[in-house]
Amino acid sequence: MKKLHKKRLLLPAFAIIILFTATSFKSDFFEIAKQIEIFTTLFKELNMNYVDETNPAELMDSAIKNMLNELDPYTRFLNEQDVEGYKIRNAGEYSGIGALVRSYEDRLLIVEPYKDYPADRAGLKAGDEIIQIGDIKVADFDDNASELLKGANDTNVDIMFKRLGETKTATINRESVDVDAVPYYHMVDDKTGYVVLSRFNRKASGQTKSAIQDLKGQGAERLILDLRGNPGGLLSEAINVTNLFVPKGELIVTTKSKVKKFNQEYKTKNQPEDLDIPLVVLVNGSSASASEIVSGGLQDLDRAVVMGARSFGKGLVQRPLKLTYGTQLKVTISRYFTPSGRCIQSLDYWNRDDEGNAVRNSKFNQFKTRNGRTVEDGGGVMPDVEIASSKSNALTDALMQDNIIFDFATNFYYNNTFANTDDFSFSESDYTDFKKFVGGESFTFKTETENLLEEALNKDDSLLGANVQNKYKELLLAVNRGKIAALDTYKTEISKKLKDEIIKRYFYRDGLYDYNLQHDDAILTAVELLKNQQKYHAILQ
Repeated sequence: MKKLHKKRLLLPAFAIIILFTATSFKSDFFEIAKQIEIFTTLFKELNMNYVDETNPAELMDSAIKNMLNELDPYTRFLNEQDVEGYKIRNAGEYSGIGALVRSYEDRLLIVEPYKDYPADRAGLKAGDEIIQIGDIKVADFDDNASELLKGANDTNVDIMFKRLGETKTATINRESVDVDAVPYYHMVDDKTGYVVLSRFNRKASGQTKSAIQDLKGQGAERLILDLRGNPGGLLSEAINVTNLFVPKGELIVTTKSKVKKFNQEYKTKNQPEDLDIPLVVLVNGSSASASEIVSGGLQDLDRAVVMGARSFGKGLVQRPLKLTYGTQLKVTISRYFTPSGRCIQSLDYWNRDDEGNAVRNSKFNQFKTRNGRTVEDGGGVMPDVEIASSKSNALTDALMQDNIIFDFATNFYYNNTFANTDDFSFSESDYTDFKKFVGGESFTFKTETENLLEEALNKDDSLLGANVQNKYKELLLAVNRGKIAALDTYKTEISKKLKDEIIKRYFYRDGLYDYNLQHDDAILTAVELLKNQQKYHAILQ
């Protein structure tokens, strides 16, 4: 009788669960259908009755983008051109002029011409501003004008550009451009190999494996894997790169989502390249996503010492979903967790401050690595060994974002000459010139303290007398003087950014890597640690 009674209780309970689940689904479906109907009606009436002619495509594009802006920056609508660009980035090859280009409203800026590719052979330099492509003025082109530089192999494109205020022209013959995941690898000394992994496209694991094999053939018994500045890419390639150093069947990533089919465990599937070679992984604030899967996974499994600065903190996974007319929605589908169980997502896009900015996580949970070391979640991958010059800060970020460092490097290039990287130097007087350059530019960097003080000053508060108002102004002046002094406080970090940008102008990216082998603090520290195996193993234990 008791068993029968339990069954009678369980069946209604189970039925209630199904009912609530079905009701919840129907409720969500009804709400979605209702809002679509409202929007469709609004869009139709607006375009039919507005006083002036409307552009339905532009209105819809704006509506979609503003809707997605309420979520996270990785959930994006991809038009047909965006879809093609997405495929190119993952494949690692395209046809064009062979240069890194940044798009602005009225111009395109050449950020870096790739050595021996069409833009380089045509004489283009970093800092050149493209103002016209063929018959089209960049300022008059509504979409991303950099797409006009792409085209079929062996086709020409005529451009007009400005350099130091002078207008010039060039004809560039397009060709196939290979985007290597591993742009550089070399021996640092007779036993230490160094590999730069700059992106996680489809070439990442294959090229990393080939580089390791080549270096071991040259005598490498220790290895440095440089992920600094690597923004990420394909999840599958992150698993495969990690697999080079850990056994087959090892859990690397777990994804969790509200959609059950996206809850998955990702384990290594291949035989490793080397389970024992001592390994240091370099990261910084620009190492994100797939870079953090590799560095966080190797750290959790105590397979490598992570060195540098705290990584970016992107613990979200995106998937492209096909829409109509060749478009796609790249949508965040889940959060990922490293082997220890931590999610390294740094920004909370679902909770924002008064200005609409995502709130940065301030509470961290502790987890244990395989050997019992303590690691934390919620703020990127924290290195086991920190390097001052690899760290970032608000001032350095603002100098980079406002192109102050970039523009100074452009001027420096046209006023100095060096025969090779051994001849290169950046002196105290050069840094003094940089500080003067910052003072002469319209650099609008404001600290949080400044914003609060200015907000208080702008309020019409009758309770604040003239004396208090003057104290506020004095504080603002003191903060401003502190910002100028901060150029000296963060001299190490800023000088590193300056040197990196300047050296590329003379000797391309390969020259920068050659220079760093002898002068980069993180690489030199990694080499010393790898030589001291007792200290290396002590960190991992």
